[in-house]
Amino acid sequence: MHALNRGIRRYHVSPALCQRAKVAMSHFEPNEYINYEKLEKNINIVRKRLDRPLTLSEKIVYGHLDDPAKQEIERGKTYLRLRPDRVAMQDATAQMAMLQFISSGLPKVAVPSTIHCDHLIEAQLGGEKDLRRAKDINQEVYNFLATAGAKYGVGFWKPGSGIIHQIILENYSYPGVMLIGTDSHTPNGGGLGGICIGVGGADAVDVMAGIPWELKCPKVIGVKLTGKLSGWTSPKDVILKVAGILTVKGGTGAIIEYHGPGVDSISCTGMATICNMGAEIGATTSIFPYNARMKKYLGKTGRADIAALADEFKQHLVPDSGCQYDQVIEINLSELKPHINGPFTPDLAHPVSDIGAVAEKEGWPVDIRVGLIGSCTNSSYEDMGRSAAVAKQALAHGLKCKSKFTITPGSEQIRATIERDGYAEILREVGGLVLANACGPCIGQWDRKDIKKGEKNTIVTSYNRNFTGRNDANPETHAFVTSPEIVTALSIAGTLKFNPETDYLTGADGKKFKLEAPDADELPKLEFDPGQDTYQYPPKDGSGQHVDVSPTSQRLQLLEPFDKWDGKDLEDMLILIKVKGKCTTDHISAAGPWLKFRGHLDNISNNLLIGAINIENGKANSVRNALTQEFGPVPDTARYYKKMGVKWAVIGDENYGEGSSREHAALEPRHLGGRVIITKSFARIHETNLKKQGLLPLTFADPADYNKIHPVDKLSIVGLKDFAPGKPLKCIIKHPNGSQETIMLNHTFNESQIEWFQAGSALNRMKELQQKSS
Repeated sequence: MHALNRGIRRYHVSPALCQRAKVAMSHFEPNEYINYEKLEKNINIVRKRLDRPLTLSEKIVYGHLDDPAKQEIERGKTYLRLRPDRVAMQDATAQMAMLQFISSGLPKVAVPSTIHCDHLIEAQLGGEKDLRRAKDINQEVYNFLATAGAKYGVGFWKPGSGIIHQIILENYSYPGVMLIGTDSHTPNGGGLGGICIGVGGADAVDVMAGIPWELKCPKVIGVKLTGKLSGWTSPKDVILKVAGILTVKGGTGAIIEYHGPGVDSISCTGMATICNMGAEIGATTSIFPYNARMKKYLGKTGRADIAALADEFKQHLVPDSGCQYDQVIEINLSELKPHINGPFTPDLAHPVSDIGAVAEKEGWPVDIRVGLIGSCTNSSYEDMGRSAAVAKQALAHGLKCKSKFTITPGSEQIRATIERDGYAEILREVGGLVLANACGPCIGQWDRKDIKKGEKNTIVTSYNRNFTGRNDANPETHAFVTSPEIVTALSIAGTLKFNPETDYLTGADGKKFKLEAPDADELPKLEFDPGQDTYQYPPKDGSGQHVDVSPTSQRLQLLEPFDKWDGKDLEDMLILIKVKGKCTTDHISAAGPWLKFRGHLDNISNNLLIGAINIENGKANSVRNALTQEFGPVPDTARYYKKMGVKWAVIGDENYGEGSSREHAALEPRHLGGRVIITKSFARIHETNLKKQGLLPLTFADPADYNKIHPVDKLSIVGLKDFAPGKPLKCIIKHPNGSQETIMLNHTFNESQIEWFQAGSALNRMKELQQKSS
């Protein structure tokens, strides 16, 4: 069914107001109301149709269906058409999202939307200095985002406001909300009982344009929590344990739904930590049921009215008794021990008690060079308080950190409050450097000076990802992920061989002492200090606002439509690269110094697949040019093929495209002439992003066929004239010796996604439908 027939909303119309109360979704949008009655109505329609108890995930997802009475619903199979409540974008991805929205020709966003400036601030000297430097370096981009927000009705959080997910938790997430965000850690909002899903910019444009958003009906994995957290064990350990169980792809296509009596022992921000890192197991999102801890957090963040309304509709904000999960994992929190995961992958789980011995056995450096706390995963008031509680004990015995130590507050509100309450000063006294309220080293925005590139070393962080080179661009940095309090303890000891539960430190007086398990307030006793006002409201009428994109800019570039499918099979494609092993979006489109080009498609395409390992020679960024037989960089080879009018393909391994939601990993291959990506399996967001940009993400019907394709072969995809949902495509492999063989390829395209391919991209298809409707 065409998007036109499903209805494009040109302007936002507020939902029918709740009869019981008119409660705003946010202080920043006083005329946009929470509509639990519509949620309730949709849930009742679906429950009657399915005639079974519903999980919490199902209630909120199905409660946002565009057509609950007729929508086909089958977990893991059908595509749902949904109406999310709002959109959030971080500054690195917002550039391309807003450029696509501008290209759509629509005058204003159809749902409440926000931009958050958190990704472009490099950690170097400390908070204030780094922020000033970022504002100067990124002035052109910040001006573009601010003016685009003003013109199209999007709220703008200025640089220094904080990390997008902490801002969302403090201001926008609420029980039962459906929010999509252009960052893979958007599920952080599940800590407040919302369905918050990370997507690419093109998906965000659909929602901002008022088009029903498509999502494959998720399976639901239940994680039953029993017992109670205590001692050194933290919420971070729950997800580190789950990651070890499910691995980086075990949650693909599923929502992780936490439930059980153990839930109530976890703070609201702790639940957000757990949901945040669900991105590391490939989950669509994660969620907790509404409870008293969420109510307490809503009250402390000035949203007691939302909590009161949620209380009235609570039966729809918790799972039904007797609901069925596709898989159930049970964790006894009373038995859970502190964990540390890594290096190089977030699912390699170890108890902290074991990591020293494991590191020595594996040859990993045990001396810790830097400990880093904060990030969107762990930068709450409670996190900072527990870290400060550990630091305070060390200071009382005359000790400071043996490792370098950095602190990243999650938001301006957190920064101001920990300054007021003394936490920041304690962390400085123990040797810490307080960085800007931004992503910083977590996403590679780190001007690291203490080592040389290629030097083997260890860091420990409270971040979420630890892929090779992610934090500092050094492939020899062994990064480990754990809780902020464990990072702090290990930084004081300076070694992975220290277990704070059992081991002793030696104070300045020569006496041995043991750190006590940290205890800190979940929320400040006083109200939060809001700090500086960093929000820009969009004007009621932005039609007169000018958005400036210079044609000579090296940071921003207006988009040109991609070419339409020519109606023919894709014949004799060259293979740009056959990737060996793990290939994340960091490998496909590196971050770090490349973030400055996120608004300029041609410039950022110079990082295409530079981190992927070529199976032919075992090297990164070195592939054979099939036309010249010379080896060279991947982007240069792709550009040469494009210049010569030759289409090309990429061959990938398992879970291709795991990691960030960055759609540049799909835009770049399309821009440089790629047409097909064939893998053993895809990560969810990346597969969708590829479809949105008119590429063909296909999987081997038999994964062993990966071994049949060699980098020197030519490929033809046959059957595109009869391209249909559920119908495999043929791939003819032509070997250099003249022999051929045929393999089958599967796909997950539905009818509308096939139309995206045929039109050249989802954006092209949207514009076609607009032209027809007008």
